[in-house]
Amino acid sequence: MTQTSPAALAAGYLDPDSLKSLVDRLSRLEGHVRAVKRMVEERRCADEILLQTAAVKAALNRFSAVLVDHELRNCMSTCMEGGAEERLDRVTRVLTTLLRQS
Repeated sequence: MTQTSPAALAAGYLDPDSLKSLVDRLSRLEGHVRAVKRMVEERRCADEILLQTAAVKAALNRFSAVLVDHELRNCMSTCMEGGAEERLDRVTRVLTTLLRQS
């Protein structure tokens, strides 16, 4: 796992409000996933489980969208190593992967 450098923190990457917002979203996602697990353990109907799974996927997509919209530019300029072209390649690869899996 890559840690955020002091320079990145100084530059505003994942400021305290953004960090809290993202962590809160992830906490809600954890709760949704636990609910899906509980539904499976309770042998609930597949249609109910699939609806909850769709909600989890939508919440994860919203998390990703917030991260892209609010933080990717800051990360690219503060956290990523390498030249501008290499950093742009990394961003392009991750966005392509994200869109392919959505």
